Amino acid sequence: MTLGLFLVAIGLSMDAGAVAVGKGMAMGRRVQPRAALIIAAWFGIFQGLMPLLGYFLGTGFRDAIASIDHWIAFGLLALIGAHMLIEAFREHDEQRPRLDTGIRAMFVLAVATSIDALAAGISFALLEVNIWIAAVLITVVTFVITLIGVKLGSAFGGRFQKPAEIVGGVILILMGVRILLDHLVW
Repeated sequence: MTLGLFLVAIGLSMDAGAVAVGKGMAMGRRVQPRAALIIAAWFGIFQGLMPLLGYFLGTGFRDAIASIDHWIAFGLLALIGAHMLIEAFREHDEQRPRLDTGIRAMFVLAVATSIDALAAGISFALLEVNIWIAAVLITVVTFVITLIGVKLGSAFGGRFQKPAEIVGGVILILMGVRILLDHLVW
């Protein structure tokens, strides 16, 4: 295992970590261990599976995904961010849970934050990286960073829930814009 692969794993996990902070903020001051593990598992598994998928799809698929991966990531993150903003201003029933760790919500977030990992897997195929070591490392690093993100978000949450949802939505939209600009401008 090289330091470079470890740094790539950290870099790929940052989007998931940022979303985990928002999820932790929705929990309030008390971290819900089950929810934190669900969030970490979704992000960790997807971050590990996407490079495998990219690796095995190979270089033939590289050109197709490279031209649109930034648009896919931008669209998904912008939609999720907009949904968070709408939810922040919507009246909620007291019984309605504010933290969504359901399959649909987590699937969309996991895919949105792992699009870059798919492209990294294609690069791994070209660089002859041991994909199994890379996938396990990316999974573990993302899992740990996501758990830390949930805890950090929880420390700031609770009484600032509405502002946290607004900030979380804006952050997701800005992450999507950043991905788009990274690919279109730089």
